[in-house]
Amino acid sequence: MSSKHSEQASLRILVADDHFIVREGLRLILESEPDFVLVGDAADSSAAVRQVGELQPDVVLMDLRMPGMGGLEAIEQIRQQWPRVAVVILTTYDDDELMLKGLRAGASGYLLKNVDRITLFHAIRAAARGETLLPSATLARLLEGVMFTSSRVSKPQKPGGRAGDIALTQREQAVLEAVARGKRNKEIATHLGIGEPTVKTHLVNLYAKLDVDSRASAVAVAIELGLLTLMKKSVR
Repeated sequence: MSSKHSEQASLRILVADDHFIVREGLRLILESEPDFVLVGDAADSSAAVRQVGELQPDVVLMDLRMPGMGGLEAIEQIRQQWPRVAVVILTTYDDDELMLKGLRAGASGYLLKNVDRITLFHAIRAAARGETLLPSATLARLLEGVMFTSSRVSKPQKPGGRAGDIALTQREQAVLEAVARGKRNKEIATHLGIGEPTVKTHLVNLYAKLDVDSRASAVAVAIELGLLTLMKKSVR
C-alpha cells in the first residue's frame, strides 16, 4: 500500500466530539501545525458522517460516545463509503474491548484524550499514510490474551472460530507482526529482505484469510484470535 501523503503535504482534518470545549481545544492545537488544516467539526456521529461526505477530510478524530448514532457505527459507515478517509479514535475510555472493536470497525489508531500533542500529531500523520498506530505498551497489554479469553468479547466470525483454522505462512506471520508494530511497507520489505510488491501480496493474502479490509482490522482480529501471541515479549 503506497503512502497517501508525505510529511510536508497539507492534511485535512475533521473533529467529531460532542463537547464544544474539546472541539475548540483541538482546533487550537491542530492549527499550531502548518501542515494541518481543520476543515470542520461535528457535535454528533451522524453529523460527522455527513461532513465526511461533504468535506472529504484526510483524517477524522472521532470520539466514541456521542448523541445518536454510536461512534463505532459511524466509523464503519465512513470506512465503507470513503475508504481513503482515515479515522483515529480519541476518547476518555481506556478500554481494551472498545479498542479492539474500534480497530475492527476500521479505525487506524486509538488515543486517550490526555495524550500529548506530539503523539497526537504522529498518530494523525501515520493514519494519513494508511498506517496503524498502537503504542507499544497498549499492544503488549492487548497481547496478554485477557480479551481473547473473556466471554464478553465477540469472536470474529471465521470458520470454526479458532486461530488453528487460519493457516498463515511464516512470511505472512512476519508481515502481520510488523504491521502490528506500525511498520510501513518499505520498512517491512527492508527488514524481511523482500520487495514492496511482495509485502503487498502478503497483505492481500492476510486480509483474505482474516476476512478484513484494512491493516487495523487485521491487527484487531489477529489479537482476538491469538495469532500475535508470539510477539508478546518483544513489545514490552
